[in-house]
Amino acid sequence: QMQLHDGAWCVQLQAAGRCSRKYSATRNSRKKRHPHPFGPDTSRSAQSPSCENLWPQMYTWLQLTLPSSFLVAILVVLISSVMIAYVTYGPKGSNKRGSKTNRGPSTRATTKPLSVNFHFTRQCNYKCGFCFHTAKTSFLLPIDQAKRGLRMLREAGTEKINFSGGEPFLIKRGSYLGEMVRQCKLDLEYPSVTIVSNGSKITASWFKKYGKYIDILAISVDSFVPETNKAIGRFHGSGSDHIASLMNVRRWCEEHKVAFKINTVVNSLNVTEDMVANVRKLNPVRWKLFQCLEIQGENTGEGSLRSAEKFTIPDEEFQSFVKRHKEKLGEIVVPESNEKMRNSYLILDEYMRFLDNTGGAKKPSKSILDVGVDVAIQNSGFDEKMFFARGGKYKWSNKDGELEW
Repeated sequence: QMQLHDGAWCVQLQAAGRCSRKYSATRNSRKKRHPHPFGPDTSRSAQSPSCENLWPQMYTWLQLTLPSSFLVAILVVLISSVMIAYVTYGPKGSNKRGSKTNRGPSTRATTKPLSVNFHFTRQCNYKCGFCFHTAKTSFLLPIDQAKRGLRMLREAGTEKINFSGGEPFLIKRGSYLGEMVRQCKLDLEYPSVTIVSNGSKITASWFKKYGKYIDILAISVDSFVPETNKAIGRFHGSGSDHIASLMNVRRWCEEHKVAFKINTVVNSLNVTEDMVANVRKLNPVRWKLFQCLEIQGENTGEGSLRSAEKFTIPDEEFQSFVKRHKEKLGEIVVPESNEKMRNSYLILDEYMRFLDNTGGAKKPSKSILDVGVDVAIQNSGFDEKMFFARGGKYKWSNKDGELEW
């Protein structure tokens, strides 16, 4: 409806495709018809103009009524809008590939978190001098939040979840860990559920209740010499206690069909030790050899709770230890140098934040509980190629007897 000066008129478009026009004078006391831009209304065409003639007449009215500069401004805005829309969306309203405008969500490929290590606690009953995840906090996620995060990881594609610490069996006498492994195996159906422990707090009753939910149990063994364990800090009571715990755990693993694995940090105190006979006796499915690694803020530098400097060894000494044992023990020996280890692990801390170690210190991402797995993992510093190069994907499920003793 359009109103002009003293009088009012309106144009109505009918669904039948015909147009009619009705005039009404509102302020003309002499009942004179107000002149209008559509021309005299005495003709039949003026009373019932066709739709084809209507728009030219309206344009004529706009020319008579509005300043020419205003019309030019309207045309410029319309043309500019059309050009912007074309550049932004491209033909047929679709985004142009590679366009820098309106890309929407990031197109960067998201890393699949195939294997994740959840260090859910920093608390430990040992004081290993080279520990890289020290007791800087005592924080523990409520169990329902931890379970929510584990579900998010599974939905994001995680196949192997490894629980570590600190010492994971120290928290609530292992029941906190037990609830998580049960959820991962029964409810979330993780193909592989594994644990890394020092073995000192594991009990036969825990195995009886939760053993059926885990595929692999790895025990940290840095020496078979009690004096060396005491010097490293891997002991409780006497250095021999650690070795006794190790033998018990090995027996329970066999009873409950849990694959047994050994992790060893090769350092200045054990680099000359011959471990062949003892490793053969334990018969692990896998023996991981880690070169002692310094992490800023954890075991070296400002704010650290440990001093790993005296434990580190050069690459040549590490490779010599590996060669000496691999020649006699074969394929169960899996070495990882500092280069291979530094960025090839996806590590979640106690807040469920990925830890980026590319700069030599652990820089946390935002928690997956707050931003989701896909967002958080972009700040993990994870080197997926190195993960596969170091043999990060292996036969890690005990389902259907895949892990043979």
